[in-house]
Amino acid sequence: MQTVKMVVTGPFSAGKTEFIQTVSEIDVVSTERKITSEAEKIKESTTVAMDFGRITVDESLVLYLFGTPGQKRFDFMWEILSEGMLGFIVMVDSSRPETFREARSILETFRAYAPTPYVVAANKQDLSDSWDIEDMRIALRLKPDIKLLPCVAVDKESVKNVLLELLYSILANMDAEEG
Repeated sequence: MQTVKMVVTGPFSAGKTEFIQTVSEIDVVSTERKITSEAEKIKESTTVAMDFGRITVDESLVLYLFGTPGQKRFDFMWEILSEGMLGFIVMVDSSRPETFREARSILETFRAYAPTPYVVAANKQDLSDSWDIEDMRIALRLKPDIKLLPCVAVDKESVKNVLLELLYSILANMDAEEG
């Protein structure tokens, strides 16, 4: 049995917890706490340590999903959660361009932790005010070879597509290292 550790990261309220909850076959281990600040206008709770979910792909492969806190004051958890990861997903809220710079910064931080494959998930693509994928690519300063994928974190097929793209990248990376 092979296990693959993936980290789901991104700014506050990008959809990381929903993403993991949508596909996890176990009840997500979550460290959500009630928010008592300005951020309450966006959502009622936030992840303070991590979210954990699991998906069995087949009898030989299990994915472990670790969601990071999005708030800067909990970023000390990022490096801890990145240990042993084989790849990561940066979730970006397509309808909140004010978070794009922070998403880019988080991407660079995780790339510094480990040179593993990653994808960027443009979440909330179902909203009328979400940005177009190619406009997001420009705003996030992503090279053409970086996978920027449309996503709706509450849609199981959408989440599976993002996970599969990352998994393919991880497997290709493993093959390259062995070859």
